[in-house]
Amino acid sequence: MIPTYLRHTRMAVLASSLAAAILASVPAIPALAAEAAVDSGTEAASAVAVYLDGSKLQTEIAPRMVDGSVLVPMRSLFEAQGAKLSWDGTTKTVTAEKADTKLIYRIGDSTADLNGQSMQLAVPGRIADGYTLVPLRFVSESLGSKVDWDETARSVRIYSPIEVNATIQWGVNLRNAPDAASETVGEMLPKGEQIQVMREAGALWLEVRTRDQRTGYISAKPKYSDYSSAALREQQANELIAYGMTYLGTPYEFGASPDQTSTFDCSSFVKRVFSEVLDIELPRVSYDQATQGQEVALSDLQKGDLLFFGARGLEIGHVGIYAGDNQILHTYSVKYGVKLEEFSASWKEKFVTARRVY
Repeated sequence: MIPTYLRHTRMAVLASSLAAAILASVPAIPALAAEAAVDSGTEAASAVAVYLDGSKLQTEIAPRMVDGSVLVPMRSLFEAQGAKLSWDGTTKTVTAEKADTKLIYRIGDSTADLNGQSMQLAVPGRIADGYTLVPLRFVSESLGSKVDWDETARSVRIYSPIEVNATIQWGVNLRNAPDAASETVGEMLPKGEQIQVMREAGALWLEVRTRDQRTGYISAKPKYSDYSSAALREQQANELIAYGMTYLGTPYEFGASPDQTSTFDCSSFVKRVFSEVLDIELPRVSYDQATQGQEVALSDLQKGDLLFFGARGLEIGHVGIYAGDNQILHTYSVKYGVKLEEFSASWKEKFVTARRVY
């Protein structure tokens, strides 16, 4: 028989070892995992939700509300916003760097060093449940993000700085869906406004974010912004050709009015296609259309480029749309009307120039 006092001693040792093992397994910064928090204010686990650019931020433990400030686990907050993080366990100091921003903070202090300047924190960082927590608003705003609190939904929304990659060229509505009939989001975006294009939503819409943190959709047509990409141009060229093909067989009429679609000549057809699909207003006649955009070599042709030819004794008297795969979409004959045909050797003999207008 083991004496009672020995059994109690062994149980205490086992309990102590188990507690140490549990603490050691907590996925936090090792130097801080077993330390206790020292709270100067009222602290409570909170049902607060945190969103970063519209996506819910997954944190190791629930955010803490401390004296009206939201504290969250340090690593998830910094790294989610693109900051490079380093930790000094001896001094309990975290250093975060992002672009030209450098933030140095020692856990428990009421101030932090931001690019060499001392900044006051509303609530100091602390340790809770084995995790290092830092003030969400201070950290996010130090990294250039915008922070909004929604009292009704008890949620924090973080908006990271926009990465400008386009400028508005013509006033355009920001909409809540890629549809011209959808609702607008705030005021029209004016000419000169810088935006971040987050993705191409098909050939005719861009999902964007503005400097005042609005998100929505704007027209991808070239007149509205200077954004471009090879993928978008390809999609828009496909839209041009698809629309033009709906007129296959439409009768040819020299001098056809551009205000109707029952007949076309070469330049009125091209003018109609570019106007309807991309809001690009080309001149009425082919030799004036040949002054638009930039010249491209035959070896660099892309779908959607304009091809110009000598005809009727004129240096430039005919125009067609390059449809890819050595094909031309155009009209020139009463017999055929609007037609898709090979960019043949005979057409290349008459070729003068090619222009890219978007």
